[in-house]
Amino acid sequence: MATHIKTYDQVGIKEDVSAVISDITPTKTPFQTLIGNESVKNTVFQWQEDELRAVSDNAKVEGFEAADEDISPTVMRSNNTQILSKTFKVSGTADTVSTYGRAKETAYQLVKAGKELKRDLEHSFVGTGQAAVVGDSATARKMAGFQAQVDASLKFDNGAVSRVLTEDLILEADQALFDAGAEASILMVKPSDTLKIAGFAQDGTLNRGRDFGADEKVVNVVRIYVSPFGEKKVIANRFLKSTDALLFDPSDWKQATLRGWGRETLAKTGDNTRHMLLGEFSLKHANQKSSAVITDLS
Repeated sequence: MATHIKTYDQVGIKEDVSAVISDITPTKTPFQTLIGNESVKNTVFQWQEDELRAVSDNAKVEGFEAADEDISPTVMRSNNTQILSKTFKVSGTADTVSTYGRAKETAYQLVKAGKELKRDLEHSFVGTGQAAVVGDSATARKMAGFQAQVDASLKFDNGAVSRVLTEDLILEADQALFDAGAEASILMVKPSDTLKIAGFAQDGTLNRGRDFGADEKVVNVVRIYVSPFGEKKVIANRFLKSTDALLFDPSDWKQATLRGWGRETLAKTGDNTRHMLLGEFSLKHANQKSSAVITDLS
């Protein structure tokens, strides 16, 4: 007989299960956070785009006769809405038993599905470069994403040959935007490209220096990049298409909402409840010459 009891000998020790469910999957969606929102009333919505004529040597003689000059009409743009959804099913028993980390299984799964859909929408906006798809009874309708709504003159590719992001590439795109009459305030890149931008401070020939402060921290980040064409906030986006970097001003973009996120309880087929989260959204670019894309990045 044992002289004293150790945990190895005990029967019925209460299971140690954390009451907090840790989710390390990233949910921040910076592009959605930056841009505005507006409502639309149809699956295909339109807006008009205009631009000023080029500057001219405008001088008239005294007493001149007025003459008609050429004017350009506005350009009609359009995009399609895209339906995003997530359906899940929870048994009656699963919603009744006591569980760790959540009061009720359905509530937990609703929150999780909402986070997943938010990520999917960010992916459609900037993660695919997708073109608009009209759709039919057998084909899902798709919106045109960011890259598909940028003018060809402001898409900086390398003929499908992979390359690294450099400061020269950013300056080239930034100057082209400035020449077109736009000024970008955001430089959005994939996370690994923030390291390349951090390296701009010392490129081997020009040491721009850094103020590390008086505390015991080493800071190696560039949050604001200032070029000759203005100041840009550097934003890392996990869901950005990995070959791309984006230059834009958030005021030129809107999330178009036909149906906001909502939950439907589907017909019961037994001892379970089926839930569907659904929303219908699109993306609107006010002027296709106000943003730029640098692509073919490694």
